[in-house]
Amino acid sequence: MNQEQIKKIIPHRDPFLLIDEILELTPGERVVARKTLKEDEFWFQGHFPGMPVQPGVLTVEMLAQAGAVCVLSLEQFQGHVAFFAGIDKARFRQQIKPGDTVLLEMEMLKLRSSMGVGKATATVNGKRAVTAELTFAIGPKAAGEE
Repeated sequence: MNQEQIKKIIPHRDPFLLIDEILELTPGERVVARKTLKEDEFWFQGHFPGMPVQPGVLTVEMLAQAGAVCVLSLEQFQGHVAFFAGIDKARFRQQIKPGDTVLLEMEMLKLRSSMGVGKATATVNGKRAVTAELTFAIGPKAAGEE
């Protein structure tokens, strides 16, 4: 699934659509996405000059966007928005730098009518970079959705 297809599922747009493609998807259960970090990503200018490092919170956002694709792909949630409701057990294990390709995996642990929890893992070159449990709330349909 490319970015144009992703945009049909989640409301994020540039400069805040932070996933390039979906590699695997089982709606409501599991997703694997990919993001290749370019040297000109806007956040590298200030984080940190001379030593660019991916902000951990943006990696968590990438994981959340992948998870949103997973959940909002279900028929009953199509057109809705998913919001953060909690971030637990977050660990930042290694730096992510410009040029790295980040694999973003989310496995749903719980999914109810308006809430869910997913186990999230971001890896670079097969090594865990970020892990967390993300809790989300499923909100109303996005503006412009019927």
